[in-house]
Amino acid sequence: MMARGAEDKRSKSKIHELENATTFSETSPAKMTKKHPRSAAVDMPYGFETALAEANREVGVLFSNYSEVLRERADVDASQLRELEDILTEARSLESHLKEKKEHLRQCLALISDKLHG
Repeated sequence: MMARGAEDKRSKSKIHELENATTFSETSPAKMTKKHPRSAAVDMPYGFETALAEANREVGVLFSNYSEVLRERADVDASQLRELEDILTEARSLESHLKEKKEHLRQCLALISDKLHG
């Protein structure tokens, strides 16, 4: 008797699994997409063209943003270059001024030395 009861439970669970499997297979994404093959084929070129247009638009926006960033970076680089050129010009001017001062000091010391020896 026990063996028969176990078999009944197994067969009932198998029937229940099969019923659930049928329900699941009808609502699975694969089954749902295959229900309308003609409309999918008709919409495919339109969907592709729409996706392509959207991708082109996004690429255009990305290139626009990229060129804007490059333009801003070029402006910053040019500004920094001008600033560095100004600093270099000032440094050369100071160097020239210090060389003149050094030469003037050398002449003054030579004059003082001549007076002390003479």
